[in-house]
Amino acid sequence: MSAAIRINLLDWRREARQAKQRRFVGLLAGVVVITVVIAGVLPLAYYNHALSTQRTRNAYLEDQIAAADARLAEIKNLKADRDALIKRMDIIAHLQQSRGAIVHFFDELAATLPDGVTLTAVRESAGTTTIDGLADSNAAVSEYMTALGRSAWFSDPRLVVIKRAEPPQAGNPRADFTLQVDSRTTPAPGTATADAP
Repeated sequence: MSAAIRINLLDWRREARQAKQRRFVGLLAGVVVITVVIAGVLPLAYYNHALSTQRTRNAYLEDQIAAADARLAEIKNLKADRDALIKRMDIIAHLQQSRGAIVHFFDELAATLPDGVTLTAVRESAGTTTIDGLADSNAAVSEYMTALGRSAWFSDPRLVVIKRAEPPQAGNPRADFTLQVDSRTTPAPGTATADAP
């Protein structure tokens, strides 16, 4: 029997080739999907995670900045309170230093008063003392101004007005006067206070 058995392997080879092609296409599709995931989805997930982390950091920094601003505002308020307290302490210290000055002021005001002059009002404002009074004569007013000028507590006496009642009243020849003098809270150095009359 020389006749060989013939087997047709073409269908089997074609099916094997088609199976290889399907496997290749499947692998190629899998590689494409993996490449898309690696190239597209993973960076997107990474950037989303990085963005979320940065937002968390930004929120933390904003909270810390707000807390620091609140502390700064509190510090400014404390500084303002401290400055106000220092001003009050300075005023109290000044008052403590000059509390005896008012006694000396009035003592010197009375000590410089000559005979024939009567004071009716005394006003002090911003270091200037305005004195209203009655005098027997213009010479008495002049003597009073001279005594004030020599005083350790007063300086630069200035006559503002002097007038006699018109017409002169019998038995009352007195004249009204107003003068101003600069006053000090401490006596001028090297000046002796006037002795009481």
